[in-house]
Amino acid sequence: MIDAAVSLLAGMVFGLALAAPPGPMNAVIAEEAVVRGRLAGARAGLGAATADFVFFLLAVFGIVTFIERFQQLRGVMVLVGGCLMLYYAYGAIKDVQDTYTGETTPAEGKGFRKAFVLALTNPYQIVFWLTVGVGLLEPGRTDVLAEASASLAGVLVVETGSPALLVGLFAGIGLWVTAFPTALAAAKARIDTLAPAVAYLSAAVLAGFGCYFLYNGATTLGA
Repeated sequence: MIDAAVSLLAGMVFGLALAAPPGPMNAVIAEEAVVRGRLAGARAGLGAATADFVFFLLAVFGIVTFIERFQQLRGVMVLVGGCLMLYYAYGAIKDVQDTYTGETTPAEGKGFRKAFVLALTNPYQIVFWLTVGVGLLEPGRTDVLAEASASLAGVLVVETGSPALLVGLFAGIGLWVTAFPTALAAAKARIDTLAPAVAYLSAAVLAGFGCYFLYNGATTLGA
């Protein structure tokens, strides 16, 4: 029972580690949350989380490793992701200009679809499931603190491949994709200038990653 609880908490930490770092997924969630509201941001987060579940299934059946083996296929995926990010960056700028100049009112966005498609072409998520993700699926026991100090051996043992670890992983992702847009929407309600600033920053992040992915994809295909 104790080992299961430890594995559950460790899975949540892994889930947060996957979902929380700044990047294109959180840029889409942030833009949706400040322009269209908390629920729109949560829907975008659900899109990214759904893509992670797809990668989980692909890792279970070994297809993620198959994708990594074919460099040209990976390069095409990265190029597509780069183009989509630049397209969505343009859309984010247009949304914020239309909304905050009074030309239009915030319409229901397509955050779920945007985040889902971007996540499927995001090499960072692919790499996670090729490395950490595959390791989490392998049945076994990992003594997390043993490498740090022999005196800590046995203190934090995680059962990889266990249902508790996998439930914790997606619980951590779910926690982030609901809490992050909620916090942004609440902050927007208090500070009127926050929304356009966050939306423009999100567009800049998407554009930056888009350019990087285009370069990365072109380099991969040219290798």
